[in-house]
Amino acid sequence: MPGATLSRWTMSYFAAACLMLVAGQGLMVAGYGFPFADISAPETLVVVHLVAIGWLSLLMAGALLQFVPVLIARHVVGGSFAAPALLLLLGGLSSLVGGFVALSGSLDLPLALLPVGGMMLVAGFGLFAGILAVTLLSARPLSLPARFVATGLCSLVGTVLIGSAFTAALSGLAESPLFDRLVANGVELHAILGLGGWLSVTAVGVSYRLFSMFLLAPEVERSTGRAVWWGASLAVGLVAVAVFFVLSGFFGAALLFAAALLLTLVAVMLYGADILLIYRRRKRKQAELNIRASFAALGLFALSILFLNLPAFRAGDMVAAVVYLFVFGWLTGLGLAQLYKIVAFLTWLEAYGPVLGRAPVPRVQDLVDERHAFILFRIYYGAVVVATLSLAAGTSDFFRMAVAAQLFATLCLIREFIRARRLSIVPAALLAPAGMVRPHLFLPLSAFQGDK
Repeated sequence: MPGATLSRWTMSYFAAACLMLVAGQGLMVAGYGFPFADISAPETLVVVHLVAIGWLSLLMAGALLQFVPVLIARHVVGGSFAAPALLLLLGGLSSLVGGFVALSGSLDLPLALLPVGGMMLVAGFGLFAGILAVTLLSARPLSLPARFVATGLCSLVGTVLIGSAFTAALSGLAESPLFDRLVANGVELHAILGLGGWLSVTAVGVSYRLFSMFLLAPEVERSTGRAVWWGASLAVGLVAVAVFFVLSGFFGAALLFAAALLLTLVAVMLYGADILLIYRRRKRKQAELNIRASFAALGLFALSILFLNLPAFRAGDMVAAVVYLFVFGWLTGLGLAQLYKIVAFLTWLEAYGPVLGRAPVPRVQDLVDERHAFILFRIYYGAVVVATLSLAAGTSDFFRMAVAAQLFATLCLIREFIRARRLSIVPAALLAPAGMVRPHLFLPLSAFQGDK
């Protein structure tokens, strides 16, 4: 990607996402939300949405603004709207969290914050999805990774619209049998569209390109990859139909949900085989830390989907434990692992891209300390496994200790991202050749430089 256009606001999305991850984990360490409150309690909803919207969705949005142009070899259309979208998303999330706090009764806040937050999130995600939709439409026919992104964006739209309906119903703004049925029976469908359709399908698609790029492996579109996309898209479609069944009061939503989970398991198995083949065909002999840490996330992904396909794991504390493994083992683990490389890679392009070929420059690897970060990833994944087992066993004290270790590893990894942005590890002899650009921590170098 040398010479590629850099997304001006990607680092801002990443910075906001990391702060939300710390906030979510910090609340769990403090004993806020599940398992210290009911799984459907407003306190739990605060933590869930800080992580799902604040951390995972902002992370994915920032990554897509940078990597969709790589997937389709075209500039983002309307990239100047990325900043307003971020402001709407942060404002909407703040209002949503305030509404959940009001619902809990712990603070005297207006319940109207719920629908206000819902509308702002619809506007923010709508603006973001519009940017990428127009960009993807300009590049048809789409490559396989881009088709995954398109499916993920459709899931995002469905997730946000359902979520907005929830805010209207919970605030008392709208009263209807349709909303009552949705609130009673549609929560898991809302979650699976968001965590499975929007976040996981998109992550799978982008990872095909990232694994090939970072491992220097051939980028070949295989029949198994197409089968993964068809399976994932069909699973998303089944969940969407299940939502319609719930709204209409028809029987069969649970059956469609189970069929979607089975399709997802098959797709995950094929995806794992594809990633293993990419790894075996790599030209880079020693896989870097972001790849090795991502493999741990992939393993936990497969394990959590397998568990969700077993009826014994889809009830009570067990389903909470499996969802925790899915969110923090798969999605968050993959996010942190790839951030470790992406932050360094984009910083290297921003700082040393202008002087490539005109002066000696450091390697991307010179911006990070893999030996230190390797220990942090081991702590993180170990803590996630212990926290998951604690949830399954119902031992909340062990859960808090495990999440505290998880939070510690997260904070230390964020420190590594900051050190990479500050060029703190670069050897002094290569640090500042004439013409290099020292990047800001998370804001664009110029607020007046237009996006292409």
